[in-house]
Amino acid sequence: MADASTDIVFIEGLAVETVIGVYDWERDVTQRLLVDLEMAWDNRRPGASDDVTDALDYAAVSERVTAVLQALQPKLLERAAEEMAGVLQNEFGVRWLRLTLRKPGAVPAARAVGVKIERGER
Repeated sequence: MADASTDIVFIEGLAVETVIGVYDWERDVTQRLLVDLEMAWDNRRPGASDDVTDALDYAAVSERVTAVLQALQPKLLERAAEEMAGVLQNEFGVRWLRLTLRKPGAVPAARAVGVKIERGER
């Protein structure tokens, strides 16, 4: 039997408009953040049942991530990443995740800058 930790549910390029940044001007505008998520999930049960209630609902995860970022309005990407990781682990039962948070345009010469974190046990 395959180890459940090898199953991944992912969300790639989730765009969220929110207030983020440390400079005064950044607190007065919204900016686009891009979120990539990989989350360990045992897909055998939903694979057998074909029932969404057995699956990790990526639409619900996407909505929750968007709501967290828009409510938090963090200064730092690091804070945003930690908050999202905690919410996903606590509210959705995700035991391991890899989260990439990009801030396009923050450094003009770069396509994007950001942070990547892994939390939990694979």
